[in-house]
Amino acid sequence: MKISLVCRTSLMAAALALVAPALAWSESPAKKAGNDLERKGNTEEKAANAEKARGKQLEKAGEAVEKAGDKEDNAAKEAKGKKMQKQGEAMVKSGEARGDAAKEMEKAGEKVEKAGTEADKDARKAKEKAAKH
Repeated sequence: MKISLVCRTSLMAAALALVAPALAWSESPAKKAGNDLERKGNTEEKAANAEKARGKQLEKAGEAVEKAGDKEDNAAKEAKGKKMQKQGEAMVKSGEARGDAAKEMEKAGEKVEKAGTEADKDARKAKEKAAKH
């Protein structure tokens, strides 16, 4: 069975009509890279916040152990509490540093995405200008 030229042409036109919007909405590589960088920054920031929270909990627990050791005149317990507090402080500082780095990563992602958007606009304008001439 032969498909007529009109049927083939209409099938191709229908296929292009369905595919063209999908291609138009696809992200450019720069925008995709920017979005990926932003997502990674967000994930890293959440992890940093969780680390800071664990550090604060460890500090509070260390303080409680230190007070209990002081109350019981137990030098070992008191020292253990101080050590826990120092570990908690270190975790909080580490979490803050990771959070700052994550924010910078997000900002970089936004800049890359913005540059990709501008490049897309410029390319679209160039195509329109070329089509007019």
